[in-house]
Amino acid sequence: MTLTHPAAVASAADGTSAALLNCLVREVCGPERQLFPRDDRLVMRLPRVGVLLRAGLARPPHGPTFRLVPPFEEGRDGGWIAADWARLASLIAGELELSTGHANPEFMSQVEDSHGALTAILAARSRTDDSADAYVESEQSLVLGHRFHPSPKARQGVPEQWLGYAPEVRARFRPRWLAVPESLLVEEGDPGAFAALEPFAAPAGCRLLPAHPWQLDLLRDDPLLRRAFADGLVRDLGPGPSDAYPTSSVRTAYLPDTDAFLKFSLDVRITNCVRKNAWYELAGAVALDRLLRPVFAALGATLLAEPAYRTLALAGRRLHEGLGVIVRQGVRGLPGHPRLAAALATPDGLAALPAVHTAPLAWWDAYVSHVAPPVLRAYLEHGVVLEPHLQNVLVCVDDNGMPVQAAFRDLEGTKVVTGRWDLTHLPARVREAVTYDAHQGWDRVIYCLLINHLTEVAAALADLHPDLEPDLWRTARTHFTGDHPLLRAVLAGVPVPAKANLRTRWSRSADRSAEYVPVANPLRAEHP
Repeated sequence: MTLTHPAAVASAADGTSAALLNCLVREVCGPERQLFPRDDRLVMRLPRVGVLLRAGLARPPHGPTFRLVPPFEEGRDGGWIAADWARLASLIAGELELSTGHANPEFMSQVEDSHGALTAILAARSRTDDSADAYVESEQSLVLGHRFHPSPKARQGVPEQWLGYAPEVRARFRPRWLAVPESLLVEEGDPGAFAALEPFAAPAGCRLLPAHPWQLDLLRDDPLLRRAFADGLVRDLGPGPSDAYPTSSVRTAYLPDTDAFLKFSLDVRITNCVRKNAWYELAGAVALDRLLRPVFAALGATLLAEPAYRTLALAGRRLHEGLGVIVRQGVRGLPGHPRLAAALATPDGLAALPAVHTAPLAWWDAYVSHVAPPVLRAYLEHGVVLEPHLQNVLVCVDDNGMPVQAAFRDLEGTKVVTGRWDLTHLPARVREAVTYDAHQGWDRVIYCLLINHLTEVAAALADLHPDLEPDLWRTARTHFTGDHPLLRAVLAGVPVPAKANLRTRWSRSADRSAEYVPVANPLRAEHP
């Protein structure tokens, strides 16, 4: 069989089709046993619609993920005809409507928006060169986005509004700096965290607030902000001298000159939700930063600090949240060469590391040893729920590409287990935002770690070394050790939860209330 990397698609149409079918396999056909591998094809039955679909397989399946490639086809009159992305979306929508009993009039438009965005991204990226900074390039390499999301590149607005801020087209921009009277500035945490970023002195009686230029444009219609600018209460001092590079999340930008990240609010829907910093998320980030520093010191692990936030206090919540910005620790203190983990599941990211070719099993052993144990220990020993999906982990490699450390990030996704921590000093809404119950926390941990993260990196490694995949999972088992019922169950091979992005989008549920479906556990031993 000729191997074709599943992410190496030639068009936005193929990328959109593959994402839709990945979701269909994981969330509908897999759980309902409607999958039929046949040689180098995978046949999928939509039982309620009464339709067969077929896709190519890049290689024989192993574990909980198939590597789907064109052609994408529909069974018709005893044969197979091409099925484009719009046809696939329509059939999947029909199956979901029949299975759930309700329609979702937004679904088709979200898929269409994602396809349109991917078309614009591919065209714009083809006119750019690789970044000179390998870390920045890794952050800006996720052209196709989440392989298991029905609309991975959906983003509000037309490309002309957002391409200049899109990481996938290697964008850079200069944050604007607002002069805000000290009486109207709200901040919490270490004030020195922002002082280290400020490119010039604030006017007398004022403090500086960095702002994303796209967000400022989105807020221009706010009457309170318009009046504040018109009256000179708030002044736009213009851009600073340093470039910021949007990272994989779009709204968080890296500033190499000061080695820090700024997590901005954006009042636009990107993939799942509007990416603004809610007031309780601003407060929750700083609260968690204080609580978790001793935990990660005890673990000997790295969680990128979020020591402070800053925003503007005018009447109404829209500006408080819309101009809220969190500063996050940079990457220069990390050993070796940091890379975004998600970039290592792309065609070029993994292949660029020499050790992947010369010692793939040793590379994988080192990778899992740095990623899995801190996540598992944080939850089991300390009641800390990390969200170690591919975009929330940086993997540091040495000059040969061998992993030497992992760093975890994003306190918005980080929680603590209810009842394990004293949070009485926090407002009730902040307590709610930073906690999960034990069951919800474990589902999020094991899904992000095992299915979203390790399974995808293992699959990318197996694309380069197809015969190695069973050995990868035998090796990974050695890093899931411990005398705990949850670990014993995982090693026994019980199915594990996978976030159901398709069903969650169909039901229009909040991410916190996302549905999960059981998938095959790649850690299951071949024999008891």
